[in-house]
Amino acid sequence: MKFRSILFLLISFVILSCDGQAAKNIKTIEAKDFAETMNTTQNPQILDVRTPEEFTEGHIKNAENVNWLGDRFIADAEKFDKTKPVFVYCKSGGRSKKASQKLQELGFTNIYELEGGFMKWSAEGLNMSTD
Repeated sequence: MKFRSILFLLISFVILSCDGQAAKNIKTIEAKDFAETMNTTQNPQILDVRTPEEFTEGHIKNAENVNWLGDRFIADAEKFDKTKPVFVYCKSGGRSKKASQKLQELGFTNIYELEGGFMKWSAEGLNMSTD
């Protein structure tokens, strides 16, 4: 009985420790804070993880399309500097959350994820581009 209790506590500790590590490198922030942090970062790395079709309809200025659903996501992501901040967004937040976790696994150390995605960005009336 005592062994089971200790084992349970040990497993719980390991699980909670891993969860805290993920939150340390990935910061999910609201649209206005995302824009402000991006604008105060020298040469920000902005990754739009939507499809190329979604990207051409409108995106954040200077964003690069790195399609989460594409076959080249990892290869394309590896081209960015892992030691510099990276800003990640998708349409509503689902793909960017998965992409941010993958970027962390790849060794990126400072990841900002746009809460609510491009839909929230647009709703806030923030700058967009179609270039």
